[in-house]
Amino acid sequence: MARTGNSRRTFMAGAAAGTAGALAAAGAAEAATAPAAVPTTRPADGTGTGAGRRVAVLGGGVAGLTAAHELAERGYAVTVYERRALGGKARSMDVPGSARGSRRPLPAEHGFRFIPGIYHNLPDTMRRIPFPGNANGVWDNLVAPREMMFARAGGREDLRAPIPWQGHDPAELTPDEIRRALTGILQTLVRLPLHETAYFVDRALVFLTSCDERRDEVWERTPWWEFTRAGRMSSEYQRILAIGVTRNIVATKAEEASTRTVGTLGEAFVFNALGRGADGPPDRILNLPTNEAWIDPWEAHLRSLGVEFRIGWTVREVRYGDGRVSGVLVEDPAGVRQTVVADHYVSALPVEHARRTWSPALRAADPMLGRCDKLKTDWMTGIQFYLTERAPLVHGHLNCIDSPWSLTAIQQAEHWPARDFPADYGDGAAVDCLSVDISEWDKPGILYGKTAKQCTREEVAREVWAQLKASLNDTGSTLLRDGALHSWFLDPGVDGLGTPNPTNEDELLIHPTGTFHNRPTAGTRIPNFFLSGDYVAVDIDLATMEGANASARAAVNALLDRDGSPAARCAVKKLYRAPEIEEFKRHDRWRYRLGLRNVFDLG
Repeated sequence: MARTGNSRRTFMAGAAAGTAGALAAAGAAEAATAPAAVPTTRPADGTGTGAGRRVAVLGGGVAGLTAAHELAERGYAVTVYERRALGGKARSMDVPGSARGSRRPLPAEHGFRFIPGIYHNLPDTMRRIPFPGNANGVWDNLVAPREMMFARAGGREDLRAPIPWQGHDPAELTPDEIRRALTGILQTLVRLPLHETAYFVDRALVFLTSCDERRDEVWERTPWWEFTRAGRMSSEYQRILAIGVTRNIVATKAEEASTRTVGTLGEAFVFNALGRGADGPPDRILNLPTNEAWIDPWEAHLRSLGVEFRIGWTVREVRYGDGRVSGVLVEDPAGVRQTVVADHYVSALPVEHARRTWSPALRAADPMLGRCDKLKTDWMTGIQFYLTERAPLVHGHLNCIDSPWSLTAIQQAEHWPARDFPADYGDGAAVDCLSVDISEWDKPGILYGKTAKQCTREEVAREVWAQLKASLNDTGSTLLRDGALHSWFLDPGVDGLGTPNPTNEDELLIHPTGTFHNRPTAGTRIPNFFLSGDYVAVDIDLATMEGANASARAAVNALLDRDGSPAARCAVKKLYRAPEIEEFKRHDRWRYRLGLRNVFDLG
């Protein structure tokens, strides 16, 4: 999901770690924050610092556009090479042939965008992108949904609640305060047996107070299923806090997902919900389709800074010689191959595409590149349903936690106040867009008994619609009517569905145990080659738009260091660390080195 992504993937991450259990699983799906280790001031005029130095940025997603932005502000001559469209997985797109009269085409997307308050680096970039009428640029286009919902199937009552957000720093933050807050959230939203609620909260406190060494070595190698003792618990506990969390956050099975990854995001969402170290509320989305609200203004701003774009150009091979990258073989839209030569190269392609471009000689120059072959990706893809009437669902995200395909969704028209949906989009008949993410592609559905990959595109649409109705129409009210379905649009990056070899151009990095140790750094041993993307090691241990943005900043800083540039380094803000909890982590470091359990770990 920008599902990086995933961006939208972290919508469910509120519950991710044990600590934010209910926030994420329920539909949410960085003492103080550690200061950047480099100067945070940007160049005053963006000129002179990199004058005459050329940088080729390979990829035009969030990572590539961020790198181009930071480099251009420092006076570098930047050219971005992008195979399809700027924005990558984060972009929105037009439904072909859907416009009538003077209306715009119906808006579609790889998956819904989600920009939570735990993000700091991406919002900083958004504030620096001008938008007409906005004092804070594109950042002012963020709005906060009011509520979230677990939609249950089988006639069970749906769980619906406002999104917790204090908006200020609490006076005190102790394990007891956190225990009470988490218990209240779980009892309100999840309704588990009291002993299971208490146990899960204890596991959350174990992770919260674990030192970095225990997290990196023990919890990174411990599956979330094992950490939460899900095998001993009720099916409700397993479905919501084990299976649902991991599928929606990291698109990984609970039996495989790294506790370090799930826990880190959950911890961040707990602090966010408590008003600590946040850029804003836990759940924020854009008030327009993504390209209108963000990507198109970003492109225009970068062009004003002198950035050049080569759209439709495919990167084929990063070539190595004489101890450095000697050039990049690219293919232009006409299929003509040529070599691009620059002073520096920033690879900003998704990992599954980037590693195919690394020549054997390049890999031999830095073994870290070879370890990227161990990183795993999976499917998480969006489908949009256009409706001729507004469905009375929820004023925010919903999670169909009983759906075999792990569906999450949001109705978009009410969050786009500047647009009159039927007057501005399509043929005038569609009044809303229900944007749905499919996180599970390998389990049988309820309509055809086939996995999503085994279904044709039409069967996928019918199956998703059936699973939505099973979750929303099962308690006596018909919230979704077949007669209100205008049309649907499935991400074009998915191809070959229903054949033996389906493909997905936009897979997402997932986080089974051990992934943390295979993520590369932004700087490589090759002096003019740098990595950015949501797979690069940064503080937020998840494939997200925030991770893509932070990694691009780290890549630019590494480039500036190699260049001996006097330009101010990019600010790279880390996830929030509560000062009151640091003392517990220091105590746990002592216990860890003695081979003892965490003080809260009762087994």
